Amino acid sequence: MYSSSPADAPLVREPVHAPVAHLIRGGIVEGIHYGSVVVLGAGGEVQLQLGDIEAAFYPRSALKPLQAVAMARAGLPLDGELLSLTAASHSGEERHLAGSRRILEIAGLTEGHLRNVPDLPYDPVVRDAWVREGRMPSRLAQNCSGKHAAMLYTCLLNDWSLEDYLDPGHPLQQAIAEIVEDLTGQRIARVTVDGCGAPLFSVSLHGLARATARITTAAPGTPEARVADAMREHAEMASGSGRDVAALMRAVPGLLAKDGFEGVQVAALADGRAVAVKISDGANRARVPVTAAALARAGVDPEMLTEFAGEPLLGGGEPVGCVRPVRALDPVPSTACV
Repeated sequence: MYSSSPADAPLVREPVHAPVAHLIRGGIVEGIHYGSVVVLGAGGEVQLQLGDIEAAFYPRSALKPLQAVAMARAGLPLDGELLSLTAASHSGEERHLAGSRRILEIAGLTEGHLRNVPDLPYDPVVRDAWVREGRMPSRLAQNCSGKHAAMLYTCLLNDWSLEDYLDPGHPLQQAIAEIVEDLTGQRIARVTVDGCGAPLFSVSLHGLARATARITTAAPGTPEARVADAMREHAEMASGSGRDVAALMRAVPGLLAKDGFEGVQVAALADGRAVAVKISDGANRARVPVTAAALARAGVDPEMLTEFAGEPLLGGGEPVGCVRPVRALDPVPSTACV
């Protein structure tokens, strides 16, 4: 199913996205969200594709499970909640901050060692409370603090330098790049800097789906399986209490799901079925229903996905439409849009 050596890097080009969702108001298509979608079968075969699934793109935080696998392969001994937090784009809740502190404490380090960008909590409710209390942006509150704390711990365990752990040439980042290529089955096309300051590797949407499927189908006890188990069992640590990605993992047994900024979503089942979504304009309102429709096309019971069909579009406070996946993804008309 997978090659033993990575294929060439995906081409860096303007992606040829396709319509993936319609914004329908009063029975008329008011707007169109473009993007790309891939659905893989349990054997790794492409069952459905829309748009451009082979162009190079940046997975953003959807790459975090792969980064966590790389750290686990490099000796990171975390499991459970703390390993889930390692792969998290967390909401900044107190348990997330406490978990990041705990990783640093285990390593004998402090918040001062972190090199991610100080920020306010990602969750708007938590952020508003933070501001009311007069609290300032911090590195712990930034949504990638668990990953950065784990990166520092991994460096310490391998006698790698701490000050420059975000340099793309650092042994840690080289190890992560190697695992990204191994799991995606393709060379990295470009390297840039993510919002948190960590190196970000460009692959294809197809490669991202393939990598996530490899994580969920790995043998028990492997670094891949440890990451998948931790994220599925502690979904709120990998995201937050009110986040759709945690709700998705709770709703679909065995599902591993991870979102990323700019409209990226990946999800895979234990048997290797996987989907990956990129919304070209980065809109979350399209990401969620498109992902749900793709999972249904992968064979997930649609009844498990009803809460992810998207919020109704309101007019005068009453539902007048919705954001609906295109018919190629979801052939059954939504009553909210009819």
